[in-house]
Amino acid sequence: MIIHVCSLARMQSTVDKTGARHVVTLLGVEDYLDRPSGIPAGNHLFLRMHDISEPRDGHVAPDAEHVETLVEFVRGWDRAAPLVVHCWAGISRSTAAAFVSVCALQPDRDEREVAWAIRHASPTATPNIRIVTFADAMLQRKGRMVAAVEAIGRGALADEGVPFRLDLA
Repeated sequence: MIIHVCSLARMQSTVDKTGARHVVTLLGVEDYLDRPSGIPAGNHLFLRMHDISEPRDGHVAPDAEHVETLVEFVRGWDRAAPLVVHCWAGISRSTAAAFVSVCALQPDRDEREVAWAIRHASPTATPNIRIVTFADAMLQRKGRMVAAVEAIGRGALADEGVPFRLDLA
């Protein structure tokens, strides 16, 4: 099955083009979004967090509860149709969530291979390290997820990420 990653601006068109039936939204607490058209209520996860890697006054940092909720949601995905994961720009929170999703769904898959698949698919991808760090601990990957994301480095600077897909082989 396939995970599509994109920005908010491309979310509905990605859902429409791919026939996705599940969506993960990662936006700030002040952002508003109606459930995407064609997505049943129980198939839309809306995680409210800011794109920061350290706690900051006035912001909601990604935390362990966000990651637990994400992992539970993707493990409940029936994989009958693609999953779309998006954030505001499609660069950091969404790429981290896609990376975490693949690692959660395929516990034997090499973290480096997944991270490099993201890098090859999107030159702008810069997975949020805080999300990855919580997932690494939760999934008992012993630092390998963090090391894999650090190995691919920061993506090219952009206002909007390059949409891409990850295949669950």
